Amino acid sequence: MELKRVVVTGLGAITPIGKTAEEFWDNLVKGVSGAAPITRFDATHFKTKFACEVKDYKAADYFDRKEARKMDLFAQFAMVAAEQAVRDAGIDPQAIDQDMAGVIWGAGIGGIITFLDETRSFVKNNEVPRFNPFFIPKMISDIAAGHISMKYGFRGPNFGTVSACASSTHAIASAFDLIRLGKAEMFITGGSEAAINEAGVGGFNAMQAISTRNDDPATASRPFDKDRDGFVMGEGAGALVLEEYEHAVKRGATIYCELVGAGMTADAYHMTAPHPDGLGAQKVMENALKDGNLNPNDVDYINVHGTSTPLGDIAEPLAIQKVFGDHAYNLNISSTKSMTGHLLGAAGAVEAIASILALKNSIVPPTINLFELDPQIDSKLNLTANKAQKREVKVAMSNTFGFGGHNACVVFKALS
Repeated sequence: MELKRVVVTGLGAITPIGKTAEEFWDNLVKGVSGAAPITRFDATHFKTKFACEVKDYKAADYFDRKEARKMDLFAQFAMVAAEQAVRDAGIDPQAIDQDMAGVIWGAGIGGIITFLDETRSFVKNNEVPRFNPFFIPKMISDIAAGHISMKYGFRGPNFGTVSACASSTHAIASAFDLIRLGKAEMFITGGSEAAINEAGVGGFNAMQAISTRNDDPATASRPFDKDRDGFVMGEGAGALVLEEYEHAVKRGATIYCELVGAGMTADAYHMTAPHPDGLGAQKVMENALKDGNLNPNDVDYINVHGTSTPLGDIAEPLAIQKVFGDHAYNLNISSTKSMTGHLLGAAGAVEAIASILALKNSIVPPTINLFELDPQIDSKLNLTANKAQKREVKVAMSNTFGFGGHNACVVFKALS
């Protein structure tokens, strides 16, 4: 069976450094940090008092009051990004076969804001069960995919993916596979997350996973730096329209690039720590290259997982060197989490967009806050330190790895 080609025809993003894909990209290239003191709750008594929030977000700017009340913040972010992507792709939902259009959406945590709010109300009411009838539909992680499909009438495959920080890359990979197998012609795919609340920050603090650099939030996310002390929580959403190539050409769509390969593996090692030798990361990149019929030397840029954690930032460069050999020194490598923070289940989608726009614009966004390289990382690797670099990018790879040992990788190629 000959697999169909899959292309990217639309992008949408709402992030800590921009509420559109264009604004997000502009601030990535400028090296803008999205980290600032938390405003969503009083963080006075928390070990971490800052995060990468979506700035000046008001639901009323996007939804009427009745509509907003039915959606957790993570689902609102999903709808905002999806609308941008649909508009960017020039889709008229009535002009396509809606039975062949689907939605696959990732979220690692889902409606944690709703869950905490409802639990508080339950306790406040002396544990008398008076739950909001929208409690469960607002909380469940798959509901974002449902809302998007209902808005656009997409009746094709529709589900959510949950694999911690790899969730939205798994969503993209799943949509990719279904299109090339001929089971759909188009997908809105990506991911969203909104976990900056007391439970989210407190839980990650308890794990000692997030930075406590409260004196200087803007420099707290510092992948590969010797003084990194954990990731910075982010929130937002990224959406992509994936489309079968002939379908896109027939309707006259503007094509960003081709999605050519995807890989998925497990570390099978530890709940939260990566395999110390980067074995899962190594295999997922090898699988993605094989899937795309690419050689390691074909890749120009890798948007790495690069969370600013002590263990992960050692394992991933090791894996890259194993996969790419001497070509590792010819690559541009960068972690855009240094600017956006870690968007958890939305990270893969937002970073896929960064990879696509690097390919489109021939600019590699930087890894900011890299003051002194960790001596355990090879100094000959080009980590695109602190400033964007101009470079022709014909092939870009995006890595995402999640708690539980979930690894996912997608590879984009300039259309030929």
